[in-house]
Amino acid sequence: MSLASRERAALSDELLRVGPDRPTLCEGWATRDLLAHLLVRERQPHAAAGILISALAPVAERAMDGYREMPWDEAVALFRGGPQSWSPFRFERVDAAANGAEFFVHHEDVRRGAPGWEPREPDEERDAELWAGARRMGMLLRRSPVGVVLARPSGERHVVKTGPGAVTVSGEPGELVLFAFGRDAVRVDLQGEPGDIEALTASPRGV
Repeated sequence: MSLASRERAALSDELLRVGPDRPTLCEGWATRDLLAHLLVRERQPHAAAGILISALAPVAERAMDGYREMPWDEAVALFRGGPQSWSPFRFERVDAAANGAEFFVHHEDVRRGAPGWEPREPDEERDAELWAGARRMGMLLRRSPVGVVLARPSGERHVVKTGPGAVTVSGEPGELVLFAFGRDAVRVDLQGEPGDIEALTASPRGV
């Protein structure tokens, strides 16, 4: 089972556990909003463009409203069941590439949306997939004005970009993915000159 499949199931369980009004790491969004976003992204690609294109944002927002109004258990079951038969996400390779890190991050958005969170215990299979994802998602850090290196406790390193100065972001693979996606509720260690660290953390991260 791929990371995407495992995280879809785990996120569905977590959503049922916490309910529709739990705060998340996505600013201004409760779990109801986050689930509506996921359903639009997966099931209404014509509207999902509004997630990235500001001019189309009202289209995405209207589509999200439809899912926000669904009974909570029904909406979670719809997400758990996966995309429609015509969706490219039905192909395992597409699902794994597009949804593995996405679902992990949104699962953590829910888990870490309230005080008292702790990272999940290390998992060799999950962390191997997330390290591959962190190397791909390093592109989300390329707007940094300084060089960036990702490093995991096992000693593996990945140079995201070179440049004046350099900051090494060290942590478990899942924490590195979350950092690249712009989350601040993470357990990473930033090593470098104070000015370089400030420049990295102040630069845009995520999509």
